[in-house]
Amino acid sequence: MLVDALQFLLNTFINLLTLIFLLRFFMQLFKAPFNNPFGQMVMTLSNFAVKPLRRFLPSVGKIDVSTLLLAVLAQFLLQYCLILLRGYPLALAGQPAWLGLIGLSFLGVVKTALDVFFYALLLQVILSWVNPFSPIAGVLDNLTRPILTPIRRFIPTAGGIDFSPMVAIIIIQMLHISVIANIEQQLKAFF
Repeated sequence: MLVDALQFLLNTFINLLTLIFLLRFFMQLFKAPFNNPFGQMVMTLSNFAVKPLRRFLPSVGKIDVSTLLLAVLAQFLLQYCLILLRGYPLALAGQPAWLGLIGLSFLGVVKTALDVFFYALLLQVILSWVNPFSPIAGVLDNLTRPILTPIRRFIPTAGGIDFSPMVAIIIIQMLHISVIANIEQQLKAFF
């Protein structure tokens, strides 16, 4: 029971940390504004790790390598701790188990990235009905535009209603169910 509680705490804390790192990464990549309360919060919560790492690992073009690496390292730490808590002898397991651990770490980053876009789309849709001029609207628009633009080419608005967010949400959920879950199941077979 104590192990379950510890696993829950680790999952919650480290997944939130990964989420913060990925939000910062995508906000910088898609040039989302940071001059709003949400952007300031993301910067404040991630500066403790991003600023020191940037001294050694600068950005490559538009890609903020240090922030992305921190997200991967956070997921690696999470997967490593969860495997140890299950009592798996990782030190004796050999190379395939370590490759599985690295694969689970990258998959955790991909899952969190999909969650970032899912919740950004969902929040953008809700805010478009309630308060379209919210301070976070610009951030959400910049985060979701790279996903929605290709979909809008194929699905035009109908009667003034934009169905592209609904299509994007369905695609993200299908990726979670079919691709991500299958890969995760195969990677967990190492343990």
